[in-house]
Amino acid sequence: MKIYKLLVYFIVFSILFSFNNTIYADDIDTDLSQDIENLSETVNTAYSLEQEPTINSRAAIVMDRNSGVILYGKNENDQRKMASTTKIMTAIVVIENANLDDIVTVSAKAAGTGGSRLGLHTNDKISVRNLLYGLLLCSGNDSAVALAEYVGGDIEGFSKMMNKKCDELGLSSTHFVTPHGLDNDEHYTTAYELALITNYALKNDIFKRYVATKNCTIAINNYSKNLSNTNELLGSLNGVYGVKTGFTNGANRCLVTSVKRNNMDLICVVLGADTKKDRTKDSIELIEYAFKNFELINIKEKIQTEFENWKLCNISNFTIEKGLYSVPEIILDDVPYEQFPINSNQIDKLNIYIYCNNYLKAPVEANSVIGYLTVSIEDKTVLTLNIRNVNTIEKKDYMNYFNEIICNYVYYLESIFFG
Repeated sequence: MKIYKLLVYFIVFSILFSFNNTIYADDIDTDLSQDIENLSETVNTAYSLEQEPTINSRAAIVMDRNSGVILYGKNENDQRKMASTTKIMTAIVVIENANLDDIVTVSAKAAGTGGSRLGLHTNDKISVRNLLYGLLLCSGNDSAVALAEYVGGDIEGFSKMMNKKCDELGLSSTHFVTPHGLDNDEHYTTAYELALITNYALKNDIFKRYVATKNCTIAINNYSKNLSNTNELLGSLNGVYGVKTGFTNGANRCLVTSVKRNNMDLICVVLGADTKKDRTKDSIELIEYAFKNFELINIKEKIQTEFENWKLCNISNFTIEKGLYSVPEIILDDVPYEQFPINSNQIDKLNIYIYCNNYLKAPVEANSVIGYLTVSIEDKTVLTLNIRNVNTIEKKDYMNYFNEIICNYVYYLESIFFG
């Protein structure tokens, strides 16, 4: 009988161990907060201006939010599972389609969802607002399902809304099946597209406020519950203001971080790190590398100055065959951003080139593209802008030619009689 009981305990323990190792959507490893400051100081002095980090994560990216320029990439376009970083999209779809003060009644399906949890029970009453805190701070899979059912009717309906948002954002390598990110072969993204999703979400002040929250107290059935954010870098690394952690066996450790220092605002994504310490170390290394090696230049001012100087030297050289006038009014498309991040040792390798057709044949429609300006760094084009003709240039008709003849004749007579 004693052996039988030991066997039963062993089986139960094995089942629980297996369960805990297959469904968690976020790490519950030892807290790293005490190590982060020392790790950050070590990383901060680790790189010269020409060194790129060597990281454990399978895929990663550092992207400048304002310009969309990629400062670092590793397999950034490879499709991968992304665990609970999925909840970035879940949150923004909910925020855009629900009233935060609405009260949700938790279903048995939501309450029974495994993995990282807020701790919901069937028929609990909780606001959308508080479910979002449960989703984004403690990464509750039960919160994710409750929100999906409330906003989308069911998980499938909500997933369609998530994928519709992907289409709106022009994402071609991302597909959602669930609102929580538990492993599914049809549920994937790339580091690059996850950065784009995050950048979009952070433009929403409500989302931005949620992911910047370190601790908060919510209410479930009018009873209070304290929550802490799973993001180990929030409040620990200079400039970090979000956004989301993730872990499953299929995705490994994942972390999306937003960080701003002075005027440089970055998103760092690491996917597929072996351990929580690896994802933390990788993220810090990439962030410190970017801030140490890149600086912002006023690219808008440089482009506008170069274009105006070019016009002064070249506008008189235009020829418009059969046009009503010979000198066109030309403009440059708007520069999409003012500040541009560039590696400090490449500033003197930035060049602006202007290519424009100075021979035009009337008629020329207004807003026609007649050339382009490119910005390149070490012969790699990083920005292209169109040069356009402002006004319609009509083709001369017979009356125009007749008037020209009369005007020329009058001018000829005036020169004879009046010198």
